[in-house]
Amino acid sequence: MAMTYYGYPKCGTCRKAKKWLENNGLEFEDVHIVENPPTKEELQQMISNSGLDIKKFFNVSGMKYRELNLKDKLPGMTDDEKVALLATDGMLMKRPLVTDGSKVTVGFKEDQFEEVWGA
Repeated sequence: MAMTYYGYPKCGTCRKAKKWLENNGLEFEDVHIVENPPTKEELQQMISNSGLDIKKFFNVSGMKYRELNLKDKLPGMTDDEKVALLATDGMLMKRPLVTDGSKVTVGFKEDQFEEVWGA
């Protein structure tokens, strides 16, 4: 399966990740995470494939996260409610999200990208 990169063009971390993918000759579909956020079903699959806690998918330093007071609300929500909330707004998600259908990375750390996506 082809890789999908969910990023936000104004995000510096996203630009670094995208450049890393390009510099390593990886082909990917570039999806604007705010205009076309992953669906609830796509997110559930990514969360499952990543092996990460669902909280890792939230952009905890984002304005939207703080506006909605999610730090206090998330602990009382079910995983299904959390995924549904994430799917409503790409700004709530930690970015970039990169997946090939089986592997998933959340955010950008060069060593992690090297390990997961390195040729």
